[in-house]
Amino acid sequence: MRRFLVDTDTASDDAVALLMALRHPDIIVEAITVVAGNVGLQQAVQNALYTTEVCGADTPVYSGAQAPLLRDLQMAQDVHGIDGMGDAGLPLEGRVPAVGRAPQILVDKILGAPGEITLVALGPLTNVAIAVLLAPEIASTVERLVVMGGTGIGGPGNVSVMAEYNFWADPEAAAIVTRAGFPIEFVGWDISIASAVVDAQRQQQLHELDTDLSRFALKISQVVRRFALERGLAGDDLPDPIAMAHAINPSVATMRRLAVDIMVGDGPQRGVMEVDQLGFGDIEPNVNVVTHYPSEDFFSLLFSTLRS
Repeated sequence: MRRFLVDTDTASDDAVALLMALRHPDIIVEAITVVAGNVGLQQAVQNALYTTEVCGADTPVYSGAQAPLLRDLQMAQDVHGIDGMGDAGLPLEGRVPAVGRAPQILVDKILGAPGEITLVALGPLTNVAIAVLLAPEIASTVERLVVMGGTGIGGPGNVSVMAEYNFWADPEAAAIVTRAGFPIEFVGWDISIASAVVDAQRQQQLHELDTDLSRFALKISQVVRRFALERGLAGDDLPDPIAMAHAINPSVATMRRLAVDIMVGDGPQRGVMEVDQLGFGDIEPNVNVVTHYPSEDFFSLLFSTLRS
């Protein structure tokens, strides 16, 4: 059994990614840590707790950072709905998270199992940055750090021309984590729009599954699907689920080892993923950047989860 930690700002696609990990027969999700991002912290915690209930899981959920390190929180409720879960009328309140603060939980879990933990980060990297500032040694102790973030080698961005939301929301945290020495793998938004778009055919296939989990996934994607269609995509894309697919099965991915940094300024450069492809900078290659993940492999894994 592989041991996962999942850090999330739980909204609609995060919830689907959680399903993939929680329902996978070869994975134990030892903890879910929550950060503010797509929605506020308390809502994201409730969304994570509700999702674990949908899965029939007893995985502990821990509350973490309620704002970026140095900036005001800029949420994405226009993308995911006011509650982050498609405003579908789900009972997303009243649940109580586990006792403990997310960054310390990350430290304790990683140091308690050297070389055995895969950390999958699906939201802004605030919790992970605080954890590595508390205990820099976790960067060399974790087995893998898989990050949904950035825009790969050539963009585009989904919150500005070149920036992806997770890095844009807390660029200082993203820079700290990128520079910390983790065995880090980035799955950018470019991979999602290339290989994880739920077009009309995929949407129909989801409807035909007609299981509790597939109906849940469809229900919580209503707002983000409308948002995507209005902006010219063929359907809603699934960035967090395809990052989770890579965490679960990296063998089918194409990756390049590249020198990467995150820009922390304001305006158009905020949160932009700077990739040195030709060696002009002074950064040694430090990130395995996913450049392709096969769509068929992704949807096969997703549908096998939702079919169960």
